Amino acid sequence: MLSRGESFSLPSYAKINLSLRVLGRRADGYHELHTIFQTITLCDRLTFNALDSNQLELECDDADVPSDDTNLVLRAAYALRKRFLIERGAHVQLSKSIPVGGGLGGGSSNAAVALLGLAQLWRIETTRDELVELGARLGADVPFFFTGGTALGTGRGTEIASLQDAPRESLLVITPRIKISTADAYKALNAPALTKEFVPVNLLISRTKADLSGAPPAALINDFEPVIFQQHPEIERARDALLRAGARAALLSGSGSSVFGVFENGAEVERARTLLEVGEGRQVFPCATLSREDYRRAFGACAKFL
Repeated sequence: MLSRGESFSLPSYAKINLSLRVLGRRADGYHELHTIFQTITLCDRLTFNALDSNQLELECDDADVPSDDTNLVLRAAYALRKRFLIERGAHVQLSKSIPVGGGLGGGSSNAAVALLGLAQLWRIETTRDELVELGARLGADVPFFFTGGTALGTGRGTEIASLQDAPRESLLVITPRIKISTADAYKALNAPALTKEFVPVNLLISRTKADLSGAPPAALINDFEPVIFQQHPEIERARDALLRAGARAALLSGSGSSVFGVFENGAEVERARTLLEVGEGRQVFPCATLSREDYRRAFGACAKFL
């Protein structure tokens, strides 16, 4: 039973990848990545409630999302309690809007926000670096959500460096009802051992900003597109539909299945949405890029951990 103690809610924002290059396999078996992450306004919401007991409870409004110990929210909670020898409990209500398995980082974002919210709920004396370290053990995308905005991810994607925010852009995200295993996507990519030529980071970033400001596409690139489009032509059709609907650029996010289109303004997004919501069994989300300042502001008192 919930106590009358502290209760608060936090947003859990999605991400897209403005670029994603897989440079090859590393000696440890993981892949070396170079990606530009970007937070977007599409978000889940986590509500934290103190419990009188030491139980950890998770409730979710999406039947497709497990509420047992396989969920990253509970895994984050157990990791936090073990690290700081906490004996308190919590009830977490997860309200889902980010599609599961869509390459938008929903589970990783939920894990990061669980660490933030529970550190606040349990009044843990900790630092951003400690939470990032815990998050990296839960998933490769988790550390990014302690930075937000526009950021460079290298190594396994866990080494994060903040970048100057990309311009605010109006987006339309399409998620076909296809679940893609990240492990299977890497297997299909069959990346060689660190032999791929690569554009220098400063040039790639400048090209990405040019793409977002309306120049011809040059740096919006995702190495997963060829294999994912071959395996799932409907995802390529969704990307092409965004371009036909007026997007000046469109790209697969992560290893899919979501694709996003960059539009001139919100009115163009709405016009495209009315065209694209019909048929095909896919979800369509109008949203926008989210700057680091706005990202931090959304977390209120918990921003001290960011």
